[in-house]
Amino acid sequence: MRNKIDGNRAAGRSRGRGGAVRAGWRARATAWLPAHIPIAYKFAWAITTLVVAGMALLGLTIISNQNELMLAQMDDFGQTILDQLAVSAKEPVLAGDLLALRVMTNNLAGRESILGAVVYGDNGEVLASSGVLPTVEDIVTLYGRSTKLSPSTYTFEWQLSEADGSESSEISFLRPIRFENLVAGHALVTFSQASLAQSSQEAKRVIVWATVLMAALSTLIAFVMGRRMSRPIHDLMDASKAIGEGDYRYRFTERRNDEIGYLMDGFNTMARGLLQKSQVEQVLSRFVDDSVASELLENLDQVSLGGKHVRAAVLFADIVGFTSLSEKLPPEKVGELLNTYFSLVARSSRFYNGTIDKFIGDCVMVVFGVPQEDPEHCFHAVACAVMIQSLVKRLNAIREGLGEELVEFRIGVNAGEMLAGNLGADERMQYTVVGDAVNLASRLSSIADSGEIVVSADVLDDPAVKERVLVRQYREAQLRGKAMPVTTYLVEDLASDYRAAMEVEIEALFVQKESA
Repeated sequence: MRNKIDGNRAAGRSRGRGGAVRAGWRARATAWLPAHIPIAYKFAWAITTLVVAGMALLGLTIISNQNELMLAQMDDFGQTILDQLAVSAKEPVLAGDLLALRVMTNNLAGRESILGAVVYGDNGEVLASSGVLPTVEDIVTLYGRSTKLSPSTYTFEWQLSEADGSESSEISFLRPIRFENLVAGHALVTFSQASLAQSSQEAKRVIVWATVLMAALSTLIAFVMGRRMSRPIHDLMDASKAIGEGDYRYRFTERRNDEIGYLMDGFNTMARGLLQKSQVEQVLSRFVDDSVASELLENLDQVSLGGKHVRAAVLFADIVGFTSLSEKLPPEKVGELLNTYFSLVARSSRFYNGTIDKFIGDCVMVVFGVPQEDPEHCFHAVACAVMIQSLVKRLNAIREGLGEELVEFRIGVNAGEMLAGNLGADERMQYTVVGDAVNLASRLSSIADSGEIVVSADVLDDPAVKERVLVRQYREAQLRGKAMPVTTYLVEDLASDYRAAMEVEIEALFVQKESA
């Protein structure tokens, strides 16, 4: 018993000494290694080890299984091409777009190793084809002689008679084109098995030579590949930095047929998408207000009909005597005139956080307090109206000196509860505001005279307006659609402090125009 215990103790001491030795070696090896090892060296070391250890076995295995592997690759490739054709042809088949189907089949038949491509209708009628077609034209017969390769893919072999009287073996892949649970048509792609046999023989010769050469050259090749693989990674880092800085025009021009190449293509696609999104934002902001465009783009999956009740202010600015003015001027001059004066309205609305809702002929509608909430929407609406009239007066003085046509605006402003949101139809909608308060603002502009700003009592009741605006009572107006007369007021000006801030903006605008 004692001898056994002593033996166990000796074995334990031996294992302890061995563990200490291994730990010492690991510590020395860790100390010898540099703190930072480039990825190129790591890659070269890993590839060299794997290549040298596995090339002999890999060569023998590939040669013995080459035919089976090539057949499997053909099946996978055929299914992939067929799936692409079926998915791409779904919408053209449903829409009856024969031109698009012909383009698809011609593109496929033009590829190497693809002999032909066909798209059938649901009744077996050939809708589009290119290249070699199977000798059996009946779609039911084609499915009957086929072998099921996957739940949705069938394959069959057939003989093609050549011009010299010989026959070649071909293989076709067939599958239905489904839309939900209905069969809308059928897709078929044909490949040559002769090229498969030739490729198999060539691959065997290449593998034999590669097995011999790779064992000797693996270290050098792995190192070169490591350097080459690390370079595009650094390029991707630079590209990511460029995108982060807003340079959406950055592109990779190098073409690679490996995973990094796919990554580069994906990056280019992403950069193009970001550039298009940026361009769409810029274009969209020219058709709708910036705030509306931003809200739409940030909630694309929630764009639908509907709205919400808000308290906001509405301004209608209408050109006085526009009908007679447009009769005297050619259409292009009318358009130029409208653009000139409406640009002043746009500048004023931006300065006072307004949103141009729409242009209605010679009238422009501006809302305040939507889509972004503004606690001072009433004051901003009135101040915007004063600024519009001031800008128009300033511009008219310049145009009068040049002998050009003059324009006068009449403006109505109202505030209250209204419905704001996307209104219209599912196919065509517009972000706008509607309600009695909106209609009243339009009516107020219609009773104003040239150069006047008419507001309702609801606007003056806002605490943010009373001490900042100079007004006088106008008249009790009987407006269409209103049972009782409406008390209206004329806005004469803003208080001095607020007028001074406006004048600075007006002066900057005209200085900018003169310098341009």
